[in-house]
Amino acid sequence: MISDVLLTILQFIPLILVLWLANKGEARRNQSEGSGMGWVITSSILLGLGFLLLLMSGLLFLIMASSNAIDTISLPFDMGPRISLMGWSLIAPAILGFLLFIPIIRRGVALPFSLDIKNRVHSTSLSILMFVIAYFFVFLSFGIENMAKLSTESTEGNPIVPLWTQQICFFFIAMMGVGWLSGRRTFTQALARLGLVKPSLKEIAIGLGSGLLLVTVGPILEHLGQLIGIGTDPQVGKLTEDMLGPLYGSVAGILTLGLSAALGEESIFRGALQPRFGVVFTAFIFAIVHSNYGFSISTAIVFVVGLALGFLRNRYNTSTTMVVHATYNMTLGMIAFFST
Repeated sequence: MISDVLLTILQFIPLILVLWLANKGEARRNQSEGSGMGWVITSSILLGLGFLLLLMSGLLFLIMASSNAIDTISLPFDMGPRISLMGWSLIAPAILGFLLFIPIIRRGVALPFSLDIKNRVHSTSLSILMFVIAYFFVFLSFGIENMAKLSTESTEGNPIVPLWTQQICFFFIAMMGVGWLSGRRTFTQALARLGLVKPSLKEIAIGLGSGLLLVTVGPILEHLGQLIGIGTDPQVGKLTEDMLGPLYGSVAGILTLGLSAALGEESIFRGALQPRFGVVFTAFIFAIVHSNYGFSISTAIVFVVGLALGFLRNRYNTSTTMVVHATYNMTLGMIAFFST
């Protein structure tokens, strides 16, 4: 359990460091202490090393595919042509990441969003999204069925503590991303930038009602999918059960399912990202981060839920969407609990 917590924290440290450096550079640019280029260069070097790691890993996968080296390794699942797909899933985002270092390309990519390419934090955030895209397509290339097999063999214990650790890290990343601990914003100012305020009774009621209403989105989209010949993927259901099933068996698990996601995911998506990337693109990123659904009806459900949360964030605040998200997740958890 302790090792899982430490590994979860360690995997986010590079991201936290890059965001902190970018914020330090932006803080210095806006003050009279110099341009802050040293902080920015260090942040860019770390990003470049990350893209280089993606590129080299992708090339390694392509070499393994061309030499059939994967056939000599005993695996519990069939990789076959998936190795090449995984390679390109790493190489393409890495190349795009390097291209974003070129101002004219960065300016063009930033046009649809509320981004200032001269802002070091905005530019860094845009580059970081390449890692999210790589993560999603590597997952798709690996295959939902292979992930389902792997999760069956590796799932052990209760995921409550690791899940809380991950979501607390998300909250910390959101706070760091908007300038906390870097001289750009105080703790209170960072909370305000994320839209985290004390909700009114009306906003709490709206959050509870909206969360319950969103529970109907899943059955409706699944029914529409069946009408046009798109069914639910049993492998997606199996993988989700392996990952989240232990949470459905207890009150603590169901509370964790709702409260932890509300804290972490809402802070980083609706709080930090949406004001810069907009409702639709943030909902898209929100959907692909839930990559255990692959390309399926479940992904569409997450996207629609993300859109609803985004509109509520614009109309009210992130605190309200936290209530919505928690209500939605816990209601689904209770349905799963009573159905079994």
